[in-house]
Amino acid sequence: METDPFRIRGHVADFDAIIAQIVEASANTRDTLPMAADVPYGDGPNETLDIFFPEGIRKGRPVHMFIHGGYWRMFSKRDYSYVADTVTRARAIAVIVDYSLMPSVRMDVLVDQVRRAKQWVLENIASHGGDPSRFTVSGHSAGAHLATFLFQREAAKPDVAAALLLGGIYDLKPLQSSFLAREIAITDQEVAAFTPMSHRYHASCNVVVAVGADETPPFHQQADGFAAYLREQGLVASRETLAGSNHMSCVRDLGLAATGSGRLLGDLVRGTS
Repeated sequence: METDPFRIRGHVADFDAIIAQIVEASANTRDTLPMAADVPYGDGPNETLDIFFPEGIRKGRPVHMFIHGGYWRMFSKRDYSYVADTVTRARAIAVIVDYSLMPSVRMDVLVDQVRRAKQWVLENIASHGGDPSRFTVSGHSAGAHLATFLFQREAAKPDVAAALLLGGIYDLKPLQSSFLAREIAITDQEVAAFTPMSHRYHASCNVVVAVGADETPPFHQQADGFAAYLREQGLVASRETLAGSNHMSCVRDLGLAATGSGRLLGDLVRGTS
């Protein structure tokens, strides 16, 4: 029996089947949706993003940026193209971001990359038909952690209208005693600098902090704590539990508009319309 609450594979019996589903769905998305692929937001080999477009005139569209998870050490934007299905169904432009993976780089690189990806979108998306004043973000797991760095007071303007944080990590300290100690070896310095619970946030950003009902206890505890932490700073922050969902099924469902995750994402995007 799995005793490490952060080792997702040990708690999700159909882990591999879900991964296969999302990879297949992403390939289908790339085959069917209009897109601009591998657009560079920086000079590094992993510093690219994919832009997916809804049907119709490309002018003044809301824009949504998604950051994938994988404990900062696995997956890529290609695995998560399917999230664009729900975003474009809500009549918005979807931006799926790639970033480098630990341990070949450290966390400061990843945070800098997603911040620069956001800045690229805000400065350039109008030329692709997007409205940067209607910009929202989301992320899953490690991607939810990275998404928090896009609406912090000390590192950004108040330019993110809303954020969906799904199955996120908001306190890095417990990961130092998890299986990730061998995988990416998060340092004390990284805990201090990159724990979302130690930062301040723009009150203008509305946040949804969501977690699957079948996630392990630390994910519920961290979601509760972070939502309360945001409210203390004056943000509108809702705390959602997705019935019948685990850590992997909730992210798979982001691409299915009629599911709990899909409805949260669609509502978030349509709220800027």
